[in-house]
Amino acid sequence: MDQNIIIPIFGMLVGLIIPLAVFFWQYHDAKGQRETVLEISKHLDDASKLEELLSIFDERKKEPIDYRRNGVITLFVGIGLYFLGYFAFGDILKGVGALVGLIGIGTIIAGYLYPNTGKELTDAVEKYENE
Repeated sequence: MDQNIIIPIFGMLVGLIIPLAVFFWQYHDAKGQRETVLEISKHLDDASKLEELLSIFDERKKEPIDYRRNGVITLFVGIGLYFLGYFAFGDILKGVGALVGLIGIGTIIAGYLYPNTGKELTDAVEKYENE
């Protein structure tokens, strides 16, 4: 086989292999949790204990997304990329850094436009009712 065609073929295969490997890994990681819950639930008589057990394995966050925090992080990543392009790699990385920084600023603005904690929502409702 020609040397010039091997690299593009491997590049295309990697785009397929990585998502499949991640899916396989996530499936087998969750499989152990499901089997554990099943074995424990066989020996539980109280349904409330089963609900408590399921809530322990629930990995989803209870709190809403804090857009302001994520926006600040994204903004500073953009600033870092911009300066990396400014000092080392050139105009393309400067453009990428500026784009990421502007996305961070937009995320910060979204965090202030859309309150996300219970206290912020309560305060917004009270402010609206008092007007």
